[in-house]
Amino acid sequence: MTVSDYLVTDDLTIILGLVGAGLFLLHNLYKPQSLVHPILLGRQSDVARVRNAGESALYRNYGTGMLGRFPARPNKEQQVLLDLVKPEFDAPRTLWSTKITNLQLRERAVNLGSGLIKAAGLEPEESNVLLLLNDSIEFLITDLALASHSIPSFTLASLQLLAPVLQNHPPSAIVVQSDFLPQLLELIHKSNESVHHTIIVVGELDPKLQRGYGAVKLLKWDVMERTGSQEKVEPHKPGPLDVFTVSFFSGSSGGLSAVSLTHENLTAGVASARALLPLSGAISPLDTLVSGHSLSTAYGRAIAYTAVFEGTNFATLRSSKLIDNASSASLADVKTSDAYPIPSPTIIFGKPSHVVGLSTAILAEAKKSSFLYGLAWRHKFSGILDGFITKQSLWDRLVFDNARVKVMGKGAGTVRAIIASGEPLEESAVTPARIALSIPVVNVYTHPAVSGPVFASHPLDLQTFPAIPPVPSATAADNYAFTYESPVGPPTVNIESKLLGVNDAAVEGGSDPVGQLWVRGPSVGKLLYVDEPEKEEDKGWVDTGDRARVLTNGTFKIASSGVLKK
Repeated sequence: MTVSDYLVTDDLTIILGLVGAGLFLLHNLYKPQSLVHPILLGRQSDVARVRNAGESALYRNYGTGMLGRFPARPNKEQQVLLDLVKPEFDAPRTLWSTKITNLQLRERAVNLGSGLIKAAGLEPEESNVLLLLNDSIEFLITDLALASHSIPSFTLASLQLLAPVLQNHPPSAIVVQSDFLPQLLELIHKSNESVHHTIIVVGELDPKLQRGYGAVKLLKWDVMERTGSQEKVEPHKPGPLDVFTVSFFSGSSGGLSAVSLTHENLTAGVASARALLPLSGAISPLDTLVSGHSLSTAYGRAIAYTAVFEGTNFATLRSSKLIDNASSASLADVKTSDAYPIPSPTIIFGKPSHVVGLSTAILAEAKKSSFLYGLAWRHKFSGILDGFITKQSLWDRLVFDNARVKVMGKGAGTVRAIIASGEPLEESAVTPARIALSIPVVNVYTHPAVSGPVFASHPLDLQTFPAIPPVPSATAADNYAFTYESPVGPPTVNIESKLLGVNDAAVEGGSDPVGQLWVRGPSVGKLLYVDEPEKEEDKGWVDTGDRARVLTNGTFKIASSGVLKK
């Protein structure tokens, strides 16, 4: 046979060859490109070149760099709390149930501050006020009013801390919701401290309570505001480094701890919260923010003031309540924002349980309603492995869109990002959430002493990592092996972190540093150890009480549990 005999082909062979070439080209041309270049995801922290013995190197956000200055405010004009309410922004927006402009918000804060000075007898730089309020417009106005007159506020992460705070740190006055007033009066009566308390009540005041506890001075919040509108008092202009609040929380050993936050700590927290999303999808006045974090916590306050600064609509979930915080399923809790007259949410600052609740319900609905579910899952998963995610694909239109609408309602088409923090996010829950929601899911690590996020994963980092078995502690005195959940990303733009108690030999051998997490930066407040032994602080460093592991790409994992080594 000649060579030409081997080259003889029929029409079928030619057609099959063309089909194969076409499929190859289609696969390569239509294969989704990664939304973030792999080089960027491979180095998310800037790492110091040297380290001290027993410590890891210093880690900063790669965008900040080791020599960059930490942003301490969203813009240079925002020096103190009231500056976050920009007077030049005159468009109305809805905060909880109140439609209000920035000028109206500033005016109400000035009026209330004047009333608190005139009618309640509070003194700038001398008095302090305990806030026993659920998240509301009244909380925000009271916070701004007190801060503008240099009157520090006290907040509680939990009502269980109320008795020890009243006993050990009695405030000059208490602002309380009317439905919690009877319990507060009973607690004050039992402590025999009633003569020392001025109580300002938000809501209706029952006259019987005044007669029953005559030694307590009861005033109405709205009367304070009206009084101040008639006789203005010039605000006592605070400085950025002045303390504006003390936040009480349960420490790592269960005792009472507290952190004092300055105006700069809060403005720095707003600056880092704004940086959680990329510039291409930055927070704007068109957004509606919904938060599951109480304003009585440092992080919850930073979220609220981020919404105030950006001019967005804002509301909180039922789970953020300080008073009457009835537990409910995560999915039902997300829907509690529908009770407020706000536009459909676009960004949710929730908890990992909210993410899991939403994704589980969406996937269950999609699986039940479409026979294409398995095929759609595989295609969406393949896109995630390639670093690509979208809500506009064919599989979303055929399978997932209807499921999202049934589970999320009107938010199915508007929610564009979920920022999860407050609890560990299990590694196994990350990929299902990305497939079900098909929007950026940012995993954030927070701490009661830090107003902003400490670590935050990149919104478009869709990498998955194999599970890491429990890691034995490097210290001989510690007999526990720790389990680390999904990565919480690198330090945020104004946080510097390091690990103490690392195994030097293991680190020099190329192992990931593992140790006790310490942080510092302008969003980190000053810890006040109340019922716990005071820990050594070095040049602004704060011990978080958590253990962490640093991966080779500069992202961190936080230990969620410890297991006794055998």
